[in-house]
Amino acid sequence: MWDLIIVGAGPAGSTAALSALRSDPRASVLLLDAAAFPRDKVCGDGVAPHALDVLRELGIDLELLVAGTRPITRLRMRSPGGVVASRAFARPAHVVPRELFDDRLVRAAVAAGAVLQRRRVRTIQQTPRGVLVDGDLQGRTVIGADGCESVVRRESAARAAPPGTLAIAVRGYAPAHPWPANEQLLAMTRIRWPAYAWAFPIGNGMANVGYGELLQGPPPTREHLARRLHELLPRAEPGPLRGHRLPLSTGRPDVGHGRLLLVGDAASLINPLTGEGIYYAVLSGALAGRAAALAPDPACSYRHWLRNALGSHLRQTDLIARLGRWPILLDIGAVAARERQPIFDKLIDLGLGDGKIGPAIVPAFLKSGLRLTTTLR
Repeated sequence: MWDLIIVGAGPAGSTAALSALRSDPRASVLLLDAAAFPRDKVCGDGVAPHALDVLRELGIDLELLVAGTRPITRLRMRSPGGVVASRAFARPAHVVPRELFDDRLVRAAVAAGAVLQRRRVRTIQQTPRGVLVDGDLQGRTVIGADGCESVVRRESAARAAPPGTLAIAVRGYAPAHPWPANEQLLAMTRIRWPAYAWAFPIGNGMANVGYGELLQGPPPTREHLARRLHELLPRAEPGPLRGHRLPLSTGRPDVGHGRLLLVGDAASLINPLTGEGIYYAVLSGALAGRAAALAPDPACSYRHWLRNALGSHLRQTDLIARLGRWPILLDIGAVAARERQPIFDKLIDLGLGDGKIGPAIVPAFLKSGLRLTTTLR
């Protein structure tokens, strides 16, 4: 009988293990993953300072975690209508390839006392004593951190994701020389909107480049996604492209039932405005791990803590994502961000952290919308 079994040892799962062991160092924690580490994982690799804050509180050595990369201090955003906003981040971000980031996190979890086993989990069953995994592993609580194809989610009572909340993307690595070493680029497009391409320099001479769009109708082909990437980033010369799906967050994610908790992508915790998922992954992992270690009813406590941490933020990003189906609103936002640093900072917090719409952002958008409309005339 394990106190906690975590299915999936990526950022959400490893953070859950670290959090559980920090809450109760005597807890027995088993990490299961189908892959051997280090391993590549399809992602934009962007790590916002908000995610690093969570990991710092769990005792992670951040210098070691981001070693081999350079701080990213600026963002250049081109809206669907071609409005460009370029400003400095309030705090630096990093681009850390998941092959490094995930391996460093799982090593920290093992060093803290978690046991890592390579296993592809196939069945989950709740029992009167806890949760049975694959018929031969028993855990008092199980955390599903096994991604968008989560076995734990499938076997739990979690609601299915509503239509229109799944995105698809491709990613590769390319020489970084076409772009400034300290600047991330987002290039949006009206074609098949919402859709954008990105170029995120790592700091080692390479950049993570990719393209993603909301899934509307039949899944697009890899050739279509690659073509859109090259149209938006014509100077990119990526190596092999890999694809992945992104289950985007809604206002009220379904994250826990009984002794089964869902974190990260398994809980559809991906920012619907940007596709960013690492902050949500480590935050949800930290809260679920603490609930599993300390709470008599882990699912109830986890839902409550996550709602306190992200509830209003998720409802607002869900609403903004729905409104953002009209590209003109993104053009207005780009004008407002270009003209005022506080608006830019608010939008960054909405897209990369747990930010909310403040009272100053609405009049700023109205003024920017008026200026944009006048320009278009």
